[in-house]
Amino acid sequence: MDQLQRAIIERGSVLSDDVLKVDQFLNHQIDTNLMMNIGRELVSRFQDSKITKVLTIESSGIAPSFMAANKLDVPLVFARKKKSLTVKDNIYSSGVYSYTKQEMNNITVSNSYLSSDDHVLIIDDFLAHGNAALGLIDVVKQAGASVAGVGIVIEKSFQEGREILEKEGYRVESLARIQSLEGSKVTFLEELATK
Repeated sequence: MDQLQRAIIERGSVLSDDVLKVDQFLNHQIDTNLMMNIGRELVSRFQDSKITKVLTIESSGIAPSFMAANKLDVPLVFARKKKSLTVKDNIYSSGVYSYTKQEMNNITVSNSYLSSDDHVLIIDDFLAHGNAALGLIDVVKQAGASVAGVGIVIEKSFQEGREILEKEGYRVESLARIQSLEGSKVTFLEELATK
């Protein structure tokens, strides 16, 4: 997706060979026009999947997930990282380790919002080691629901996340696939289309 690749090049910052900072448009300040187009693109890739819910983890996954869920006209459910006083029992939960934040989160979703009738599209901002996606897949399985696929805004293709998910039989669609962050330079698997 050219618009996303341009945003990464122009507004992203490579902090190390493993870390890309995109807080100017994705996970602190939101470029709403870009998010609308990301939502449209994710929906176009899963349009024949009969999705009934979109699932993500707070907070960075919410903006692109909201746009996709809105376009699909289905509810968006987000897994909480912190326990809520209003949701104590009757939850699905899974442990998710964040390499970026170097912490373990126990994500939770109320069992009121996912059921065995649901066909769920999982969306997240980044795919690196696959931990967030696997945690969300675990939540979907606990509900007895099915996974339509995993939609990712930015994939670090030099890490094993995609391989792990595909070996488990899950469809993965990533809008920007990064081959390398070495030398403080973003290199994509598929380069921008020439205009």
